[in-house]
Amino acid sequence: MGIFRRKQGIRFDPETQEPVVRRSICTGEMTVGLLDRRSGRFSELMLVRNQQELKEVCRQLGVEDIRTIY
Repeated sequence: MGIFRRKQGIRFDPETQEPVVRRSICTGEMTVGLLDRRSGRFSELMLVRNQQELKEVCRQLGVEDIRTIY
């Protein structure tokens, strides 16, 4: 058993949080996280390296489409 484990399902409150991808303008690095709808605070969940990983995270979150912020 390894130290790092993948989360099987990511839980969040859809009324107060929105799943988003934060993307760097310079490098294109993508980080998936939760955006608090009230305060605008971004909480990182994981770094995503390609579209396949992004699709897997969307599946874990239970969403079909995810908004990108810069």
